[in-house]
Amino acid sequence: MTDDARPNDGSATGAPNGGPGRGRPWSRRRRVLVGAVCGVTAVVVLCAAVGGFLYWKLNSNLRTVDIGAALGSDRPAASAAGAMNILVLGSDSRSGANGQLAGGADDGTSRSDTSMVVHINERHDHADVVSIPRDTLVDRPACTSVKGTGTVAAVQGAMVNSAYEVGGPACAVKTVEAMTGLRMDHFVEVDFSGFAKLIDALGGVTVTTTVDIDDTDSGLHLQAGTHRLGGDQALAFVRTRHGVGDGSDLGRIQLQQQMIKSILVQLQSLDLWSSPTKLYDMADTATSSITTDSDLGSVASLISFAESLKGIGADRTAGVTMPNTVAPSDANRVVPLEPEATALWTALRADLPVPQAVLALQQPNPATLTPR
Repeated sequence: MTDDARPNDGSATGAPNGGPGRGRPWSRRRRVLVGAVCGVTAVVVLCAAVGGFLYWKLNSNLRTVDIGAALGSDRPAASAAGAMNILVLGSDSRSGANGQLAGGADDGTSRSDTSMVVHINERHDHADVVSIPRDTLVDRPACTSVKGTGTVAAVQGAMVNSAYEVGGPACAVKTVEAMTGLRMDHFVEVDFSGFAKLIDALGGVTVTTTVDIDDTDSGLHLQAGTHRLGGDQALAFVRTRHGVGDGSDLGRIQLQQQMIKSILVQLQSLDLWSSPTKLYDMADTATSSITTDSDLGSVASLISFAESLKGIGADRTAGVTMPNTVAPSDANRVVPLEPEATALWTALRADLPVPQAVLALQQPNPATLTPR
Protein backbone atom coordinates (compact mmCIF):
# COMPACT_ATOMS: atom_id res chain seq x y z
CA MET A 1 0.00 0.00 0.00
CA THR A 2 1.41 3.40 -0.96
CA ASP A 3 1.54 6.42 1.30
CA ASP A 4 -1.25 8.00 -0.71
CA ALA A 5 -3.38 4.96 -0.15
CA ARG A 6 -2.60 4.79 3.63
CA PRO A 7 -5.92 4.64 5.51
CA ASN A 8 -6.90 7.51 7.79
CA ASP A 9 -6.59 5.95 11.26
CA GLY A 10 -7.09 9.17 13.13
CA SER A 11 -3.39 9.51 14.02
CA ALA A 12 -1.44 12.73 13.58
CA THR A 13 1.01 12.85 10.74
CA GLY A 14 4.66 13.61 11.08
CA ALA A 15 7.10 15.99 9.44
CA PRO A 16 9.83 14.62 7.15
CA ASN A 17 12.32 14.33 10.04
CA GLY A 18 9.84 12.70 12.35
CA GLY A 19 8.72 15.95 14.03
CA PRO A 20 5.09 16.92 14.39
CA GLY A 21 3.34 18.27 11.38
CA ARG A 22 2.91 16.53 8.11
CA GLY A 23 4.60 13.25 7.32
CA ARG A 24 4.69 9.98 9.17
CA PRO A 25 2.29 9.33 12.04
CA TRP A 26 3.28 9.31 15.72
CA SER A 27 3.35 5.89 17.25
CA ARG A 28 1.38 5.12 20.42
CA ARG A 29 4.67 4.86 22.35
CA ARG A 30 5.71 8.35 21.27
CA ARG A 31 2.33 9.81 22.19
CA VAL A 32 2.51 8.24 25.66
CA LEU A 33 6.09 9.50 26.13
CA VAL A 34 5.25 13.07 25.13
CA GLY A 35 2.15 12.96 27.34
CA ALA A 36 4.26 11.81 30.28
CA VAL A 37 6.83 14.56 29.70
CA CYS A 38 4.09 17.19 29.53
CA GLY A 39 2.53 15.79 32.71
CA VAL A 40 5.81 15.83 34.62
CA THR A 41 6.51 19.36 33.39
CA ALA A 42 3.10 20.49 34.56
CA VAL A 43 3.69 18.94 38.00
CA VAL A 44 7.12 20.62 38.28
CA VAL A 45 5.64 23.99 37.32
CA LEU A 46 2.78 23.50 39.79
CA CYS A 47 5.15 22.50 42.58
CA ALA A 48 7.36 25.50 41.86
CA ALA A 49 4.32 27.78 42.02
CA VAL A 50 3.07 26.18 45.24
CA GLY A 51 6.57 26.24 46.70
CA GLY A 52 6.86 29.93 45.87
CA PHE A 53 3.53 30.61 47.55
CA LEU A 54 4.46 28.64 50.66
CA TYR A 55 7.83 30.41 50.85
CA TRP A 56 6.05 33.77 50.56
CA LYS A 57 3.52 32.69 53.19
CA LEU A 58 6.23 31.75 55.68
CA ASN A 59 8.15 34.95 55.00
CA SER A 60 5.02 37.03 55.52
CA ASN A 61 4.51 35.38 58.92
CA LEU A 62 7.75 36.81 60.29
CA ARG A 63 7.85 39.98 62.37
CA THR A 64 11.23 41.70 62.55
CA VAL A 65 13.00 44.52 64.36
CA ASP A 66 16.07 46.28 62.91
CA ILE A 67 18.20 46.21 66.06
CA GLY A 68 21.33 47.33 64.21
CA ALA A 69 19.71 50.50 62.89
CA ALA A 70 18.28 51.33 66.31
CA LEU A 71 21.54 50.87 68.23
CA GLY A 72 24.14 52.05 65.72
CA SER A 73 27.82 51.25 66.13
CA ASP A 74 28.29 52.01 69.85
CA ARG A 75 28.06 48.38 70.87
CA PRO A 76 30.37 45.56 72.03
CA ALA A 77 32.41 44.06 69.22
CA ALA A 78 31.12 40.92 67.54
CA SER A 79 33.19 37.76 67.84
CA ALA A 80 35.73 37.41 65.06
CA ALA A 81 36.03 33.67 65.60
CA GLY A 82 32.43 32.62 64.94
CA ALA A 83 30.95 32.48 68.44
CA MET A 84 27.60 34.23 68.78
CA ASN A 85 25.09 35.39 71.36
CA ILE A 86 21.31 35.42 71.01
CA LEU A 87 19.01 37.30 73.35
CA VAL A 88 15.81 35.30 73.83
CA LEU A 89 12.90 37.18 75.38
CA GLY A 90 9.52 35.95 76.53
CA SER A 91 7.00 38.78 76.37
CA ASP A 92 4.25 39.03 79.00
CA SER A 93 1.92 40.97 76.71
CA ARG A 94 -1.78 40.44 77.46
CA SER A 95 -2.96 41.57 74.05
CA GLY A 96 -5.05 39.30 71.80
CA ALA A 97 -4.90 35.59 72.58
CA ASN A 98 -2.27 36.22 75.27
CA GLY A 99 -4.89 37.61 77.63
CA GLN A 100 -6.86 34.38 77.66
CA LEU A 101 -3.76 32.34 78.42
CA ALA A 102 -2.04 34.63 80.89
CA GLY A 103 -4.95 36.33 82.61
CA GLY A 104 -4.85 39.91 83.76
CA ALA A 105 -5.93 43.07 82.00
CA ASP A 106 -4.35 44.35 78.79
CA ASP A 107 -2.94 47.76 79.70
CA GLY A 108 -1.21 48.17 76.34
CA THR A 109 2.28 47.46 77.72
CA SER A 110 4.47 44.40 78.05
CA ARG A 111 7.72 43.44 79.71
CA SER A 112 10.24 40.70 79.06
CA ASP A 113 8.91 38.07 81.44
CA THR A 114 11.88 35.87 80.51
CA SER A 115 15.39 36.94 79.47
CA MET A 116 18.02 34.48 78.36
CA VAL A 117 21.43 34.98 76.78
CA VAL A 118 22.21 31.98 74.59
CA HIS A 119 25.94 31.74 73.90
CA ILE A 120 26.92 29.55 70.93
CA ASN A 121 30.55 28.57 70.98
CA GLU A 122 32.99 29.04 68.10
CA ARG A 123 32.56 25.46 66.82
CA HIS A 124 28.75 25.73 67.02
CA ASP A 125 28.54 22.44 68.89
CA HIS A 126 27.62 23.70 72.37
CA ALA A 127 25.26 26.27 73.86
CA ASP A 128 25.26 27.92 77.27
CA VAL A 129 21.89 29.37 78.23
CA VAL A 130 22.18 32.06 80.90
CA SER A 131 18.94 33.16 82.52
CA ILE A 132 18.76 36.72 83.84
CA PRO A 133 16.19 37.00 86.64
CA ARG A 134 13.52 39.49 85.63
CA ASP A 135 13.76 41.13 89.07
CA THR A 136 17.44 42.00 88.57
CA LEU A 137 18.21 45.67 89.20
CA VAL A 138 20.53 47.11 86.55
CA ASP A 139 21.68 50.44 85.21
CA ARG A 140 19.42 50.89 82.19
CA PRO A 141 20.96 53.07 79.48
CA ALA A 142 19.12 55.82 77.63
CA CYS A 143 16.93 54.34 74.89
CA THR A 144 14.63 55.42 72.12
CA SER A 145 11.08 55.14 73.42
CA VAL A 146 9.03 52.11 72.44
CA LYS A 147 6.92 54.33 70.15
CA GLY A 148 10.02 55.90 68.61
CA THR A 149 8.87 59.39 69.52
CA GLY A 150 11.64 60.40 71.90
CA THR A 151 14.36 59.27 74.27
CA VAL A 152 13.87 57.51 77.59
CA ALA A 153 16.47 58.73 80.08
CA ALA A 154 19.01 56.39 81.63
CA VAL A 155 18.02 55.00 85.03
CA GLN A 156 20.09 53.46 87.79
CA GLY A 157 18.62 50.50 89.62
CA ALA A 158 15.83 49.71 87.15
CA MET A 159 14.41 46.21 86.78
CA VAL A 160 15.98 44.54 83.76
CA ASN A 161 12.60 43.62 82.29
CA SER A 162 11.52 47.28 82.24
CA ALA A 163 13.86 47.95 79.30
CA TYR A 164 11.51 46.13 76.96
CA GLU A 165 8.53 48.02 78.34
CA VAL A 166 9.98 51.49 77.77
CA GLY A 167 12.06 50.92 74.64
CA GLY A 168 11.05 47.63 73.08
CA PRO A 169 13.49 44.97 71.82
CA ALA A 170 16.23 47.47 70.96
CA CYS A 171 16.34 48.82 74.52
CA ALA A 172 16.30 45.28 75.92
CA VAL A 173 19.30 44.39 73.75
CA LYS A 174 21.10 47.62 74.67
CA THR A 175 20.54 47.02 78.39
CA VAL A 176 21.78 43.43 78.28
CA GLU A 177 24.82 44.40 76.21
CA ALA A 178 25.68 47.16 78.71
CA MET A 179 25.35 44.73 81.63
CA THR A 180 27.27 41.81 80.10
CA GLY A 181 29.72 43.37 77.65
CA LEU A 182 28.55 40.76 75.13
CA ARG A 183 27.37 41.63 71.63
CA MET A 184 23.88 40.25 71.00
CA ASP A 185 24.21 39.00 67.43
CA HIS A 186 20.54 38.03 67.23
CA PHE A 187 17.29 38.60 69.02
CA VAL A 188 14.27 36.28 69.26
CA GLU A 189 11.02 37.04 71.06
CA VAL A 190 8.03 34.78 71.72
CA ASP A 191 4.83 35.64 73.56
CA PHE A 192 2.49 33.43 75.62
CA SER A 193 0.24 32.44 72.74
CA GLY A 194 3.17 31.77 70.40
CA PHE A 195 4.89 29.54 72.94
CA ALA A 196 1.76 27.45 73.52
CA LYS A 197 1.26 27.04 69.77
CA LEU A 198 4.87 25.94 69.30
CA ILE A 199 4.54 23.24 71.95
CA ASP A 200 1.31 21.96 70.41
CA ALA A 201 2.93 21.91 66.97
CA LEU A 202 5.73 19.78 68.43
CA GLY A 203 3.19 17.32 69.77
CA GLY A 204 3.82 18.27 73.39
CA VAL A 205 6.84 17.79 75.64
CA THR A 206 7.67 15.39 78.44
CA VAL A 207 8.96 16.51 81.84
CA THR A 208 9.49 14.84 85.18
CA THR A 209 9.01 16.78 88.39
CA THR A 210 10.70 15.72 91.58
CA VAL A 211 8.20 17.67 93.70
CA ASP A 212 4.47 18.35 93.57
CA ILE A 213 3.61 21.62 91.85
CA ASP A 214 0.38 23.31 92.91
CA ASP A 215 0.11 26.89 91.63
CA THR A 216 -3.36 28.43 91.32
CA ASP A 217 -1.90 31.58 89.76
CA SER A 218 -0.47 29.79 86.73
CA GLY A 219 -3.07 27.02 86.81
CA LEU A 220 -0.45 24.28 87.02
CA HIS A 221 -1.22 21.30 89.24
CA LEU A 222 1.19 18.36 88.86
CA GLN A 223 2.08 15.54 91.19
CA ALA A 224 5.71 14.52 91.38
CA GLY A 225 6.40 12.23 88.44
CA THR A 226 6.48 12.17 84.65
CA HIS A 227 3.99 14.20 82.65
CA ARG A 228 3.23 14.89 79.01
CA LEU A 229 2.39 18.58 78.61
CA GLY A 230 0.47 20.25 75.81
CA GLY A 231 0.84 23.90 74.91
CA ASP A 232 -1.26 25.46 77.67
CA GLN A 233 0.24 23.27 80.39
CA ALA A 234 3.77 23.83 79.12
CA LEU A 235 3.16 27.57 79.27
CA ALA A 236 1.93 27.24 82.84
CA PHE A 237 5.02 25.13 83.60
CA VAL A 238 7.46 27.86 82.51
CA ARG A 239 5.40 30.60 84.20
CA THR A 240 4.78 28.95 87.57
CA ARG A 241 6.72 30.27 90.54
CA HIS A 242 4.45 30.08 93.57
CA GLY A 243 4.38 26.29 93.34
CA VAL A 244 8.15 25.74 93.46
CA GLY A 245 11.12 26.95 95.45
CA ASP A 246 10.70 30.15 97.44
CA GLY A 247 7.98 31.50 95.16
CA SER A 248 10.33 33.91 93.42
CA ASP A 249 11.45 34.15 89.81
CA LEU A 250 14.51 32.04 90.65
CA GLY A 251 12.53 28.81 91.00
CA ARG A 252 10.70 29.45 87.75
CA ILE A 253 14.02 29.88 85.93
CA GLN A 254 14.96 26.30 86.72
CA LEU A 255 11.74 25.08 85.12
CA GLN A 256 12.35 27.23 82.04
CA GLN A 257 15.81 25.80 81.55
CA GLN A 258 14.48 22.28 81.75
CA MET A 259 11.75 23.15 79.28
CA ILE A 260 14.39 24.21 76.75
CA LYS A 261 16.02 20.80 76.97
CA SER A 262 12.67 19.02 76.73
CA ILE A 263 11.89 20.99 73.57
CA LEU A 264 15.25 20.03 72.06
CA VAL A 265 14.64 16.36 72.89
CA GLN A 266 11.21 16.51 71.27
CA LEU A 267 12.59 18.23 68.16
CA GLN A 268 15.25 15.56 67.78
CA SER A 269 12.60 12.83 68.00
CA LEU A 270 10.57 14.26 65.09
CA ASP A 271 11.60 13.18 61.61
CA LEU A 272 10.30 16.38 60.05
CA TRP A 273 12.04 15.89 56.72
CA SER A 274 10.12 12.68 56.04
CA SER A 275 6.77 14.49 56.23
CA PRO A 276 6.42 17.64 54.11
CA THR A 277 3.05 18.38 55.70
CA LYS A 278 4.42 18.13 59.24
CA LEU A 279 7.47 20.18 58.25
CA TYR A 280 5.32 22.95 56.77
CA ASP A 281 2.94 22.98 59.74
CA MET A 282 5.88 23.31 62.12
CA ALA A 283 7.48 26.04 60.01
CA ASP A 284 4.18 27.91 59.71
CA THR A 285 3.65 27.83 63.47
CA ALA A 286 7.24 28.80 64.27
CA THR A 287 7.41 31.73 61.86
CA SER A 288 4.06 33.11 63.04
CA SER A 289 5.01 32.77 66.73
CA ILE A 290 8.26 34.71 66.91
CA THR A 291 9.72 38.16 66.38
CA THR A 292 13.37 38.32 65.29
CA ASP A 293 16.05 40.82 64.41
CA SER A 294 16.06 41.81 60.75
CA ASP A 295 19.12 39.64 59.98
CA LEU A 296 16.93 36.60 60.71
CA GLY A 297 13.91 38.13 59.01
CA SER A 298 13.52 35.69 56.14
CA VAL A 299 12.92 31.98 55.76
CA ALA A 300 16.25 31.62 53.95
CA SER A 301 18.09 33.31 56.84
CA LEU A 302 16.32 31.18 59.43
CA ILE A 303 17.13 27.98 57.53
CA SER A 304 20.79 28.96 57.29
CA PHE A 305 20.81 29.87 60.99
CA ALA A 306 19.18 26.57 61.96
CA GLU A 307 21.65 24.64 59.79
CA SER A 308 24.55 26.25 61.64
CA LEU A 309 23.12 25.05 64.96
CA LYS A 310 21.96 21.56 64.01
CA GLY A 311 24.83 19.94 65.95
CA ILE A 312 23.55 21.32 69.26
CA GLY A 313 21.11 19.01 71.02
CA ALA A 314 19.88 18.66 74.58
CA ASP A 315 23.09 16.90 75.59
CA ARG A 316 25.15 19.85 74.33
CA THR A 317 23.11 22.56 76.03
CA ALA A 318 23.83 23.78 79.56
CA GLY A 319 21.67 26.18 81.54
CA VAL A 320 22.73 28.44 84.40
CA THR A 321 21.26 31.39 86.24
CA MET A 322 23.27 34.60 86.40
CA PRO A 323 24.86 34.72 89.88
CA ASN A 324 22.74 37.04 92.00
CA THR A 325 22.04 38.15 95.52
CA VAL A 326 19.28 40.06 97.33
CA ALA A 327 19.36 43.77 96.49
CA PRO A 328 20.35 45.94 99.48
CA SER A 329 17.63 48.43 98.52
CA ASP A 330 14.75 45.95 98.14
CA ALA A 331 14.35 42.45 99.55
CA ASN A 332 12.10 41.55 96.60
CA ARG A 333 14.78 42.34 94.01
CA VAL A 334 18.21 40.93 93.19
CA VAL A 335 21.48 42.34 91.88
CA PRO A 336 24.39 40.58 90.16
CA LEU A 337 26.60 38.72 92.64
CA GLU A 338 30.20 39.79 92.27
CA PRO A 339 32.79 38.75 91.30
CA GLU A 340 30.99 35.66 89.97
CA ALA A 341 28.66 37.48 87.58
CA THR A 342 31.52 39.37 85.95
CA ALA A 343 33.55 36.14 85.76
CA LEU A 344 30.66 34.50 83.87
CA TRP A 345 30.35 37.24 81.25
CA THR A 346 34.14 37.44 80.90
CA ALA A 347 34.33 33.69 80.23
CA LEU A 348 31.63 33.85 77.57
CA ARG A 349 33.28 36.82 75.87
CA ALA A 350 36.41 34.69 75.60
CA ASP A 351 34.35 31.66 74.47
CA LEU A 352 35.42 29.72 77.55
CA PRO A 353 33.34 27.29 79.67
CA VAL A 354 31.16 28.60 82.48
CA PRO A 355 33.45 29.01 85.52
CA GLN A 356 33.22 26.38 88.23
CA ALA A 357 32.55 29.12 90.78
CA VAL A 358 29.34 29.94 88.88
CA LEU A 359 28.30 26.31 88.55
CA ALA A 360 28.74 25.83 92.29
CA LEU A 361 26.11 28.51 92.94
CA GLN A 362 23.35 26.86 90.91
CA GLN A 363 20.27 25.74 92.81
CA PRO A 364 18.89 22.17 92.60
CA ASN A 365 16.26 21.79 89.93
CA PRO A 366 12.71 20.72 90.87
CA ALA A 367 12.16 19.29 87.38
CA THR A 368 14.36 16.90 85.46
CA LEU A 369 14.56 16.03 81.82
CA THR A 370 12.85 12.86 80.67
CA PRO A 371 13.88 11.71 77.17
CA ARG A 372 10.97 10.67 75.00
